[in-house]
Amino acid sequence: MTTDATFEEGAARPLRLVAMDSEDLQVLSALCQDAVFPASEMQWQRGRQRFGILLNRFRWEDIPVADRRKRTPERVQCVLAVENVQRVASQGVTQGDADTILSVLSVSVEEDGAGGGAVLLTLAGDGAIRLQVSELDVSLRDVTRPYAAVSGKVPDHPE
Repeated sequence: MTTDATFEEGAARPLRLVAMDSEDLQVLSALCQDAVFPASEMQWQRGRQRFGILLNRFRWEDIPVADRRKRTPERVQCVLAVENVQRVASQGVTQGDADTILSVLSVSVEEDGAGGGAVLLTLAGDGAIRLQVSELDVSLRDVTRPYAAVSGKVPDHPE
């Protein structure tokens, strides 16, 4: 018999999660909500069929709801990687511009019934990135230690 991980087991260790279905992707989406990144920090490796973004995500998992206004808010840099990418399309995104800061609202999937479909990254300000995939395989991996959020504020987050 297996058991779910406990909150205490998470501690301050870096996250490393993989989504292979829409339910898994909902967890990654919640963790990526309010992540920010310069437009220059996304890359499609067409030959490897991989799309990646270096995000500065808010550490939602570190602050219980009751303590969100009492604790120092933290962010951590992470890589959101999507495998099996056949095509990339975007709307309202200035690609490659380090001065353009984008904010993730959600990550979702539009399944095609054959194991593939499209991963949709919805961005603030009516931006979106659509990744056509042959099979769903999305990972989120923290790559730095947490740091105090520059704004010092907790983003608004629906419960």
